[in-house]
Amino acid sequence: MKPKVKLGIESLLDSPPDWLKEKRTGLLVNQASVDSGLRYTSHLISLISHQNLKALFSPQHGMYGEKQDNMKESSHFIHPHLRIPVFSLYGEARVLTREMLDEIDVLVVDLQDIGTRVYTFISTMAFCLQSASKYQKKVVVLDRPNPIGGDILEGNLLKDGLRSFVGVYPLPMRHGLTIGELASFFNCYYKIGCDLEVIPMEGWSRKMFFTDTGLIWVSPSPNMPVPDTAIVYPGQVILEGTNISEGRGTTRPFESFGAPFIDPLLLKKEIEMKKPKGVFFREIFFQPTFNKWQGEVCGGLQIHITDRRNYKPYFTTLAIVQSIISLYPEEFSWSDPPYEYEYERMPIDLILGDDDLRRDIKQLKDLYSIEESWQEELADFKERSKSFYLYR
Repeated sequence: MKPKVKLGIESLLDSPPDWLKEKRTGLLVNQASVDSGLRYTSHLISLISHQNLKALFSPQHGMYGEKQDNMKESSHFIHPHLRIPVFSLYGEARVLTREMLDEIDVLVVDLQDIGTRVYTFISTMAFCLQSASKYQKKVVVLDRPNPIGGDILEGNLLKDGLRSFVGVYPLPMRHGLTIGELASFFNCYYKIGCDLEVIPMEGWSRKMFFTDTGLIWVSPSPNMPVPDTAIVYPGQVILEGTNISEGRGTTRPFESFGAPFIDPLLLKKEIEMKKPKGVFFREIFFQPTFNKWQGEVCGGLQIHITDRRNYKPYFTTLAIVQSIISLYPEEFSWSDPPYEYEYERMPIDLILGDDDLRRDIKQLKDLYSIEESWQEELADFKERSKSFYLYR
């Protein structure tokens, strides 16, 4: 069946611009950078660039998505088939250096984002825009769907004092923009001033989840195996800042969570008292093969989404964390640094983007009041970002 959505890479190749054949080109891509037929962007562009494809660049997790999370760096290497350098932007450098940019005139970005502030691909893209502006290089972003839709936003905005590699600019946790729209927003609103072009999709609408597009899901990072993972991620990423397993080391990361000290049935009852919508919690036990609680049997729950439009991932995981704190105040703890190259600030503060929120959750303040407190800034962000919408 033909996909409903035509990707930016496909629009680019339908009408190849002159610069693709005349300018030295670099690509920021990974294993999920494919067209609707699952052909790699790097291969497709190499076929028409007349040897002007000069370098590849990889984000966190590496060119092949082979590296795990949190400072598992990848190295530079020579691509075995294209015989051009692959520069890691998650290693000794996380920005484009002058030496890297000396290789190219145009940088093409084709990454699958997942619609959540705490995802380093958009931070890497922002750094690329900054470097390209500094060294007067052109950036072209090939747009892809926001897999969790573009009409639902959720969460507080990141505070300026908590900017990091998991939050370069003040966004809500669920931001509702495509990666192309984000690029334009960053470039214009924060006055980066890069020579930027976005190649839009065709057929995508803001109400679409990834499963509505007809496209085939390719995991953009090792713990994002299915589209449902992306839907729960804006909330479940919070667990990275705690001693609760977010399901890494299982076959359903982020949908599953727990710890050895948790009684699944007791936790289920406690969470359901907070009335999260659009979700069912199933009691489980699991044994992570790596990451937190490796080799230990954990009691916990698996999230089953029953109504994805009413499900609020951020609110739901805040309810999960509060419930665990309420039941297990002695066993629960926040994670210590380092976290994504921050060695002093608490990981949970970088993830939430607001250290007051961490304290409110720990003090078991009413979640509905907390949620209400960020509605004004969320509405303001939505209004500001609308002018960068490519899809109405």
